Parts: sequence; C-alpha cells; structure tokens
Amino acid sequence: MKAISTTYDVAIIGGGASGLAAALSCARAGGRPVVLERDVEAGLSILATGNGRCNLSNARIDPERYRHPDVAQAVFGEEPERELAAFFLSTGIVTCEVEGRLYPFSKRAESVRDALLRACEREGARILPCCDIQKATRTRGVWELAALLPRRTPRGKRDADAKANLRARRRELADAERIEHRIAARSVIIACGGTSRETAALFGLPHLAEHPVLCPLSCSLPDQPGALKALDGLRVDAKLTLYRGGAGVWSEAGEVLFRPYGISGIAAFNLSRRARPGDAIEIDPFYPLTPQELSDVFSKRSLALGAGPDSGPSWFDGFLARPIASVLSQAKARSLRLQVEGTADERSAQVRRGGIPFDAVELPDLRVRPDLAPQVLACGEALDMDADCGGYNLAWAWASGLRAGAAALA
Repeated sequence: MKAISTTYDVAIIGGGASGLAAALSCARAGGRPVVLERDVEAGLSILATGNGRCNLSNARIDPERYRHPDVAQAVFGEEPERELAAFFLSTGIVTCEVEGRLYPFSKRAESVRDALLRACEREGARILPCCDIQKATRTRGVWELAALLPRRTPRGKRDADAKANLRARRRELADAERIEHRIAARSVIIACGGTSRETAALFGLPHLAEHPVLCPLSCSLPDQPGALKALDGLRVDAKLTLYRGGAGVWSEAGEVLFRPYGISGIAAFNLSRRARPGDAIEIDPFYPLTPQELSDVFSKRSLALGAGPDSGPSWFDGFLARPIASVLSQAKARSLRLQVEGTADERSAQVRRGGIPFDAVELPDLRVRPDLAPQVLACGEALDMDADCGGYNLAWAWASGLRAGAAALA
C-alpha cells in the first residue's frame, strides 16, 4: 500500500509532559504541530507521577537541585514560577501547594493529563498515537519521518477497567499489521523521555548512556549482617548524610523506609542521584536535636530510668522504635552507618539520567547545533537533565517543552 503523507510545521517525537507542553507552545505561537506518540495514547507517563497525585512543580524552582544548574538557570529564566503558573492556568489546571510542592487541586494525575489533551485539542495540536518512527531524512529544508502505524486502531476491552483496557490495547498494538506513514515537518522536537537513544541515532546525535536515578539505595551494615532485614518496613524521620572519602558531600532530612536491601523514601531517592558504591550514609534518627540537646535528653532519661543507654534497647522505649534501638545498642552508637552498594528496585525509578548531552544543544532555546542536525530541538528527559524529588523534574519537562515549542518556529 502506498504510504500516506502529511505535512506539519513541527513534528514532536514523544507525547509525555514535555512533548505536550511543546505542542501547546508551538500551536499558540501560530504553528501547526503534530505529536508522534509510540504508545496507544499520549500523556500516559504523567499518570504515574507523584504516586498518581502528580507533583506538578515546586513553589520555588532552585537550579541547584538540577544536574546542570547553569543549564537549568538558562532555560528556566528569571521567573520560572510565574511562567509555569500561567501555563497551568491556560490549560485549566488549578494548583495547590503542599509543603512547597505544587499539585493539581484534584490531587489526581489523570485530571492533569485530561486537561493537557483537551488543551491540545482546542489549540489544534494534532496527536498521532501508535506511531513508531523508523527513519528521518532531510530534503530541501524539510524533515521527512517514515513511521509505522497500525492499520486498525487498537480498541481493547470496552467493558474492562481503565488499566485492563490499556493492557489489552497495548497487546493489540504489538500484534497489529502496520502501514507506512510519511510525516514532513520543517522542524522536529525530540521529546521521547528517558529512552532517547534510538531517536537520537535517527538524527545522528550524540547520546549519553541512560540509567535510573531517584530510586531506593542498596546498602549494608558491615558490622551487623542481617540488621537491615530486622528493620524491614520501619519508617523513621532522620537526617541522612552522604560521605565520600571521609568528607560529607550531601545531607538531607526526611522519612527513611528501611528495606532488607537498604533504604527507600524521598531523602534516599535524592541521595541516589549522588551516591556511588563505596560511599557511606549516616542515618541520624535523633535529628533535629543538636548534640548538646541530645546529651541533655540522655542525661535526664538516665536519671529518670535509673540506667543509661548502654543498658539495652528497652532503655529507648518511648523515644525510639525498638528495632532501630536494638541496632544502635549493639553498635554502641547514636547513628547508623551504612555502606552504599548501588541502586535498587530500578524498575520503580522516577527518572533516568543520560540522554542528549548539552554540548550538542544551544541555550536557552534547546536547539541542536546546526552542524549536527539543523532544525532539530530537544526537551524534557530526552536531554541529560535530572533533578531531586519535589516537582523539579516535571517543572523541567514543562519549561523545556515550552521553550523548545516556541523556538521550533524560528
């Protein structure tokens, strides 16, 4: 069958957060964009953000929270909070702040996705799902993308719940007969998230190997084998300090969830961006007491109980959970010292590090250097950018997508 051909101003490869933001930015600047999404629908990656609540952004965008602070500063500009607030408002998303983090008022990720898709519909940004890009060639100033699409749209199981229906549609897509579709565009935006290697290769772009970050840490207690298993499931508010070569390199307080293999929780996720095998992590369960305040508490407890902390884990009853008190008592210490072995449970990682390096793009518009690939831009996780938990990664997706979408028409 002869290939179908359609022409657009901008073709956006990837329909996640950054891709949808790019499409809206482009359409509002007067362009005709198309979003080319490999999955059966666009925006599905948004549904998993913030444990389904969608931590949209942070009330204060701090460039130092990003892997490349200077790049983040250049792309975000001087007032990123105001720009993102205007973007959310323009799509109909009402936000609320919870401890410095921005969420949709609904606290539901699907409402964010639905609002973005409806905004794209209103602005005339076309979304083409089930689109698998096979080849990219440039002729007479226009990119031509050869894509495979299913002959029939996957329908799934209409009477099934949303998740079952999605699984069924994906199975149909995997087995579907495909036809070729040629898409011509003056500019291309790469917005395919943390799996951008194949797409970068289509355009001959350099690419840094991707690996998961923002995930649990695999650790050990060398002096107490099996201690972590005894702590499994325990949640403790503590201060975590990362040590390398005996020097502290990062510290953050938060809830720590002990697992048999190590530690989890937001503070541990943030440490996963910085920790290396062989590093040490000190967990201080007495935070935020100062050393002097803690000494005073210990003295008063010893007087009241008629014994000291060396008398056993029961001395800590009413102060610390018994499992962690047992570990501290055995170590005769006031903090735990774990050794980092690596990351763990990487399938649950919230973001991937790596992608198109920034020496291949021009700031602040995120345009790929013309000598590498003319009229190609990149945004979101397709670039080598990641950040701490707290809405920073989605903030980057929105802001970089908006920046690239507007610049693609220049």
